[in-house]
Amino acid sequence: MAAGTNQLVMIVLMIAVFYFFMIRPQMKKQKELKKFREGLKAGDKIVTIGGIHGKILEIADATVLIQSEGTKLRIEKSAVSSSMEDTLQAK
Repeated sequence: MAAGTNQLVMIVLMIAVFYFFMIRPQMKKQKELKKFREGLKAGDKIVTIGGIHGKILEIADATVLIQSEGTKLRIEKSAVSSSMEDTLQAK
């Protein structure tokens, strides 16, 4: 009976460790990224997932119009990775 209980406790502990070190931080990161994307406004300088740097000209429901090197691009809001200020501070 004690061996079965010990195995059950170990399994529960492994699941708890997995949750606190893997799942919870990822969920927190996704929440912060969603909040960042909702707070975008015209004039912000951003970096896309593909590495394109640009300035936001206008924002629609699901898309963002950016200007990069004189070229205008319409991208999905979900393709915005970070702001240029965050990228510069990281370096």
